[in-house]
Amino acid sequence: MTIDSSKKIIVETEKTLRNISGIIKKNGRKILHQYPITSPQFIALQWVSEKGNLTIGELSHKIGLAFSTTTDLVDRMEKNDLVERVRDQKDRRVVRIHILEKGKQIINDVVQKRQDYLGTVLASLSVAEMENMNEVLHVLHENMHRLDEIEENK
Repeated sequence: MTIDSSKKIIVETEKTLRNISGIIKKNGRKILHQYPITSPQFIALQWVSEKGNLTIGELSHKIGLAFSTTTDLVDRMEKNDLVERVRDQKDRRVVRIHILEKGKQIINDVVQKRQDYLGTVLASLSVAEMENMNEVLHVLHENMHRLDEIEENK
């Protein structure tokens, strides 16, 4: 493969991924309108759900927002009974964000609706095509994750 053809594929892939991301975000926002939660709150809620009880600082780093902005976000989620602040058992100075049942239910509902949407979009593909696409996306994700770790450790 020549450098020019490789560059062309990279340009097309970036554009396709950007377009897919835009459609997913747009669809996600439509789904979230049915719930008492904003997109940034949902992203934060997902991180807390996936990674366990995070501190404000850890969550701030994960979602790429300023510490003060993340604090405000958590305050609003706490008022809506989505999360609660809990003192760490080992170090009482540390406060962790714990997801509540209402928050878990919203995540489950929204993720199920996203999966239903994706199922509709992928309905025209064979199982083999879906498996192939899934495998390539996993490789892409792993490579991105590995590169992020290298960059963070510099």
